Amino acid sequence: MKIKEGFTLRQICGEYVVVGEGLAQVNFNKLLSLNETAAYLWQKVEGKDFTKEDLVALLLENYEVDEARASEDVVKLLEIWQKEGVVE
Repeated sequence: MKIKEGFTLRQICGEYVVVGEGLAQVNFNKLLSLNETAAYLWQKVEGKDFTKEDLVALLLENYEVDEARASEDVVKLLEIWQKEGVVE
């Protein structure tokens, strides 16, 4: 899995949002809001191939969360990212 080119994480008025930039993202006419944890994960994997397990490992390394909860949260996050078309 990889974040698609043309999508950028920005911090606007204290909020993390993903915006589509360039002609390839012309149909992406909205902002995707991310919480601080999702933004952290985005920053860690931006420009790299990654797996669900990679994201779970990042959560386990940096947050006090058990593996089951981390895995559940990552599945939900990836469903949103896939639905919104920001990963391939």
